[in-house]
Amino acid sequence: MPTYHRATRVRAPLDEVWEFHSRIDGLEALTPAFLNLRIDAVVGPDGERDPEILEAGARAYASVRPFGIGPRQRWLSVITDRDAGDGAAYFADEMEEGPFPRWRHTHRFFADGEETVVDDSVEYDLPAVPGPLASYLGRVGLEPMFRYRHRKTKECLE
Repeated sequence: MPTYHRATRVRAPLDEVWEFHSRIDGLEALTPAFLNLRIDAVVGPDGERDPEILEAGARAYASVRPFGIGPRQRWLSVITDRDAGDGAAYFADEMEEGPFPRWRHTHRFFADGEETVVDDSVEYDLPAVPGPLASYLGRVGLEPMFRYRHRKTKECLE
C-alpha cells in the first residue's frame, strides 16, 4: 500500500498546534482552495452536531471538486484514534466514503521546546491503479496539498 509522508517544524507550542488541528475550522483553513472543499456536516461521537473538538468517533461529511472540474466528490471521514500527553499528540482519520478505496491519515505532533514537529502520513490506495504507479501518482497529487497544509500551519500559528 502506498504511503505519503511529510513533516515540518512550527515555531509554536504543542498545545496551540494541537488545538488548531483538533477543530473543523483548522481543516477548512488547511485545505487548498483548488479543492473547493465544502463541509456539509460534522457529527460528534455522541451525535452532537458541530462539536467544538473532533474527538474519536466524530464524522465529517464533506465534498470536494478539484479545480472546479466534474461533479463534487463526497467524502466521509471518521476520526478513528485520538490521544495526547507527554509532549506528543496524534489523531487518525479514515475515509469511509469517497474517491479512494483506502485512505488513513495519521496526524502526529511532537513538542520540541517551544516548537512543534507536525508529521503527516497517509496510507492510501488509488482506484484501479497498480503498485508503483499508484505510489508515484499519489505523491504527485498529494505533495501540493500537503506542502500547502504545512506552509499554512506555519502561517496561522507562527
